[in-house]
Amino acid sequence: MSYQTIESRTDAGLNRFYAKIYSLVGMGIGLSALISFLMLTVFVQNTIALLQAPMMIYIALFAEIAIVFMAGPAAAKNSPAALPLFLVYSALNGFTLTFVILGYTAQTVLSAFISSAVLFFVMSAVGIMVKRDLSGMAKALIAGVIGILIASVINLFMGSSALSYLISIVTVLIFSGLIAYDNQVIKKVYYQSGGVTTDGWAISMALNLYIDFINIFLSLLRIFGSRD
Repeated sequence: MSYQTIESRTDAGLNRFYAKIYSLVGMGIGLSALISFLMLTVFVQNTIALLQAPMMIYIALFAEIAIVFMAGPAAAKNSPAALPLFLVYSALNGFTLTFVILGYTAQTVLSAFISSAVLFFVMSAVGIMVKRDLSGMAKALIAGVIGILIASVINLFMGSSALSYLISIVTVLIFSGLIAYDNQVIKKVYYQSGGVTTDGWAISMALNLYIDFINIFLSLLRIFGSRD
């Protein structure tokens, strides 16, 4: 068997791995969008009622956090529970996102979504094509995420619109970098496993990319809708 044939088969296997991951990301985003759409149209009266008694919203938020911590280890163990956990997380995220989207116009939401999608695919392409190891950059980006969380908690008490705007811009930059890094990790996982990848790995990578996308979407929503 020639070297070109082996390389061609390797590329085909990697492409299938990427396709599996991105189909899961698309499934997660599509499910979140469907839940939000239904709550804003068919079940809009129920959505308004929940705003007046927000206990269910808080429960859903805490459930999301719990599921993320459960889904990661489940995916790493290639557990059958990993995919249902990912889908439940996506559905819950669609539920909670609805109450954020309510504060913006439909045009702002659409603009933020399209911009997020374009940025997502651009940075994915960068991560796939770049040859330089991004592990060092990833450490700085993760530190940046921690900084964003601290700044966001502080701003809950300050209520500064300028700080909120700055946090949103920095969040877009950080998670754009993480999208590139996560795509590079996909290649590393594939090659280090010798092309023998499990569904668990695909779900784990999809969860990371889904979270990257949602954070960018929410940040762009705040930036575009600062006057809504």
